[in-house]
Amino acid sequence: MPRPTTAPVTPLPVRDGVSASCLVLPSSRQPLWPTLLEALAQRLPSVSRDEWAQRLARGDVVDAHGQPLRADSPCTSGQRVHYWRQVADEPALPFAHAVLHQDAHLVVADKPHFVPVTPSGPYVQGSLLVRLKRELGLPHLSPLHRIDRDTAGLVAFAVRPADRNAYQALFRDRRVHKVYEAVAPRPPQALAWPQVRRSRVEEDGAFFCMREVAGEPNSETHLQWLADVPTPGLGLYRLEPVTGKRHQLRVHMAALGLPLANDPFYPTVTRGPAEPDDHHRPLQLLARSLAFTDPITGEARRFESRLRLALA
Repeated sequence: MPRPTTAPVTPLPVRDGVSASCLVLPSSRQPLWPTLLEALAQRLPSVSRDEWAQRLARGDVVDAHGQPLRADSPCTSGQRVHYWRQVADEPALPFAHAVLHQDAHLVVADKPHFVPVTPSGPYVQGSLLVRLKRELGLPHLSPLHRIDRDTAGLVAFAVRPADRNAYQALFRDRRVHKVYEAVAPRPPQALAWPQVRRSRVEEDGAFFCMREVAGEPNSETHLQWLADVPTPGLGLYRLEPVTGKRHQLRVHMAALGLPLANDPFYPTVTRGPAEPDDHHRPLQLLARSLAFTDPITGEARRFESRLRLALA
């Protein structure tokens, strides 16, 4: 299924904290569908045909100039169709975020467990990005990096589109010092600390998990056991990722025989994609701190999460 983008040709208004998404129809000499409704129903089947018809009738599907399109509108080659993502009966996420820093260029927030950074799956209004756009009145806010929905802690956002590339380059070029905390089984005495884990991490092919495979390393994490925690058999760890592969910290800890506490995916999948979260068992992984030199102001920046892991 094609993936919609969120970069319309002309700026379209944010609706209830949600930016317009864009579907580009394939280039073709002959129309591939008789009407726009048929095109939407086939290209984006996660929304039912009846729901697309209702959105079109409400004027919630527009062209690049913001003009409403009709269900019987003809399709044209390379046509851009814009809409605002919405989910009926969105599951509640009763977890509060906190804004730790805000200035003209940068917003840094503490994300709770179970909350996605951006709209995904059944979560739109509950995502951190949409929450912050509504709360702060910043329609152009955009995340500079991502952390898993299961992970809690710091997420940084650019306020102005003009600054976004400069900040994102910090993460892309590994000029941000990131520190995580995790709770996992107490290490065996034979395991020396600190550890540096370098390995090749690729998609597993099942579900959306990752795994270590043979080959040239593409991931690196520095790991340190810190102390025992009150829960018997568990310990607190400091994790410093050098690279940013998906699920990298979870994969590296599991490969050491130290899977993170309450991890539903590593070392084995215990929760299917359609199964609800167990809010009483949050993954014990926290994005603790971010440090970098601000590319806009030249300031030395350091941010610390105020959250704490339940088992720590």
